[in-house]
Amino acid sequence: MDVEFNFPIKFEDRTVYVRSVEFSELPDDLQEQLNGDEHIYAIHSENGERLALAKDRDIAFALARTNEFAPVSVH
Repeated sequence: MDVEFNFPIKFEDRTVYVRSVEFSELPDDLQEQLNGDEHIYAIHSENGERLALAKDRDIAFALARTNEFAPVSVH
């Protein structure tokens, strides 16, 4: 899974939330792209909108920081 994503939305609060996503929660087309990985990490806005997916937690945090967001973990 290697998809470039430009965040087109302007956010007042630059905080985003990173959480683990179970493989089974994803749509079938994404499951096919992930080659059976158990889970991935999602980046969400403050209102819960999923902004991006990443293969691991470190990549999710790096992606958020690269786009000038302040990532925090959600359990």
